[in-house]
Amino acid sequence: MTNNYLNSPLSVGNKTVEKRLVLAPMTQLGHIAFRELVSTFGGYGLLFTEMCSAKRIPNENREISPYFKWRDEELSRLVCQIAGPAPEIMANAARRIEAEGFFGVDINFGCSVASICNQNWGAALLKNPELAAGIVAEVRKAVSIPVFVKFRTGWKDDPCPAVDLAKRFEDAGADALTFHPRVAPDRRSRPPRWEYIRMVSESVSIPVFGNGNVFCYNDCQDMLQQTGCDGVAIGRMAIARPWLFAEWTGSLAPGPDIYLDTAIRMTELLLKHYNPERAIRRFRKFAPYFSANFRFGHTLCSQLMNAKNMKSVRNVLYDFFEKAPDLASKPNMNFFI
Repeated sequence: MTNNYLNSPLSVGNKTVEKRLVLAPMTQLGHIAFRELVSTFGGYGLLFTEMCSAKRIPNENREISPYFKWRDEELSRLVCQIAGPAPEIMANAARRIEAEGFFGVDINFGCSVASICNQNWGAALLKNPELAAGIVAEVRKAVSIPVFVKFRTGWKDDPCPAVDLAKRFEDAGADALTFHPRVAPDRRSRPPRWEYIRMVSESVSIPVFGNGNVFCYNDCQDMLQQTGCDGVAIGRMAIARPWLFAEWTGSLAPGPDIYLDTAIRMTELLLKHYNPERAIRRFRKFAPYFSANFRFGHTLCSQLMNAKNMKSVRNVLYDFFEKAPDLASKPNMNFFI
């Protein structure tokens, strides 16, 4: 039943999402190379870019920007994630995003990293519900494409503010919500409160994508059944296993070579889209999540993180996979930074 549901279409604003399993918006992880990797497998409904500065977008050059960067062939299912402090700034960015042909625009009220919150971006705006809703309203007035909002529970473990925010966002014109039920200061030290997803879903009439601690197909099934959410946004687990969208929607049965093949392909795509220095830095963001798949992943991760270039990365990978490594029964959460 879950498989059929994940493969069923969902209306978001004036457009349709063909599948209900989507890539969650993630900073420095949902970049163009990773999205192309996911696209080779398929199975997803939407992809989200990494977080882009709304201040910069109106004047960004996609050919040289490391963040505001895309392939034309992905635009029909690509949502651009933006962060910024003020309604006008966010609206100007949204206009550029619509002009480029993106499926939609995503407003980031979820990032709780200090460097972001100190600028009054991301989750910091949850402290000011009127301003947050004002940003959504201004973006809604600026564009006709779907407007998504990703947000957290808030700054204390109480679902009432999150429910209030969800209603405010809907009233301001949001077409869909991605809700991560953790408090902003709590990065991942405590499990997400899935029961809060149900409360948010029941409070609004627009689609809600649940997010948080979905690591296997059964988790996905449980989230849908327990929360009544309309779809599931996969974050860290998608970095570890970029083929999971295709696997969970029933279009792929992964073989034993998929791990090595995927990691090597990641090195190729990073070099395709970035200069060697930036490519290796981006691979180091990928390495811990990928290494979490293996019983002896600490050794692999350490060697990948210390590799000086992509040639060295590939040598490490080929050496590690020379004998079939033992897969962990579930990914090692210590790697999910």
